[in-house]
Amino acid sequence: MAHPLSGVRILELGQIIAGTYGGQMLSDLGAEVIKIEAPEGDLGRIPSVAPYKGISTLFLTFNRNKKSVVINLKTDAGRALFYDLVKVADVVLDNFRAGVLERLKVDYPTLSAINPRIIQCSVTGFGSDGAYKDYPALDIIIQAISGYLAITGEPGRPPARVGIPLADLCGGIFSCEGILAALYQRERTGRGCRIETSMFDGMLNLLSYMGTHYLSTGEVPTPQGSAHEFTVPWQAFQAKDGYVVIATRQENFWRRLCVVLGEPGLADDPRFATNPKRLENRAVLIPLIENIVRTRTVAEWIDKLRAAEVPAAPVNNLDGAFAEPPVAEHEMIVEYDHPEVGKVRLPGNPIKMSGMSGTLSRPAPRLGEHTDAILSELLALSAEQIASLRRQGVIA
Repeated sequence: MAHPLSGVRILELGQIIAGTYGGQMLSDLGAEVIKIEAPEGDLGRIPSVAPYKGISTLFLTFNRNKKSVVINLKTDAGRALFYDLVKVADVVLDNFRAGVLERLKVDYPTLSAINPRIIQCSVTGFGSDGAYKDYPALDIIIQAISGYLAITGEPGRPPARVGIPLADLCGGIFSCEGILAALYQRERTGRGCRIETSMFDGMLNLLSYMGTHYLSTGEVPTPQGSAHEFTVPWQAFQAKDGYVVIATRQENFWRRLCVVLGEPGLADDPRFATNPKRLENRAVLIPLIENIVRTRTVAEWIDKLRAAEVPAAPVNNLDGAFAEPPVAEHEMIVEYDHPEVGKVRLPGNPIKMSGMSGTLSRPAPRLGEHTDAILSELLALSAEQIASLRRQGVIA
């Protein structure tokens, strides 16, 4: 079968990560994503961010499969072109600051009057109204204010951010979810709608059971490093040549672990016989396990623990992560040939659907690369009309 979103057209006004990751996910499922860029381009193009041969790998990642059209929305003629594209589009996606949509005259009331079926999705930092609507929404700002820096890292150490731009990414994930729901709703109602998701709200949602526990008990969580607040042992242990994670959620795993460690008697020791007792005596138990784990290599422990069906994993760097068997089994490395930097290898699409062909992987576009093609194919503009718009500075 074709990719499930084939025929869906998205106009992406988003930049960097929060406003582009959702579009990238939808493009993996077959949507046509047209980046509408200002003449200076997406800020994600800044080459000093994760540089690779003079181009940002951030941009190469979050804009694969997309097309780039440069339109100056600050001009009347530019807005008119955009409105014409809205007539033949399904979704408009942005991550502008509060008030920008209205200033540019591309807000939902304006666009829905042009195309009642249009879906508009905005990713904001803290919402389009309210006390924090104008606050800067950089990933680390959102991670800090939503509580993540206070629960990440080692106890007694300074605050630490999650190692990936999780706040930015959650903006993309929830925008994708909202757009899919709106497309389904439109099939029943025939009308589009406005969607808004804020990075702050998304991060609160991702707190999941930790948020529930705090809101219900009033207990404020603290950093645990790799350890777990409620289960022992559940953490990384240092081996001869690296670290191995061991996680014993159930008592049967704990008993198997004791056999693997060569200390079966620990399982029935009154101090460690149940998880509540192990929590109570964590300071005694963990050093015992640490001393034993240090005696073998990571590979030796992984072999023994997996053979005993004890949940365990090596603490991989990315070289190890991308060498694990599921990566090849699930086609989780894809590549494309970029006209400026050559071959680009990047993570694939984690969503697999029966009958769907493999991950789409077309190069991230050069700035304005598809301007002429889109305007001629979708709006039927002639070469003379396109040249005139370019001379006026409306397109590039």
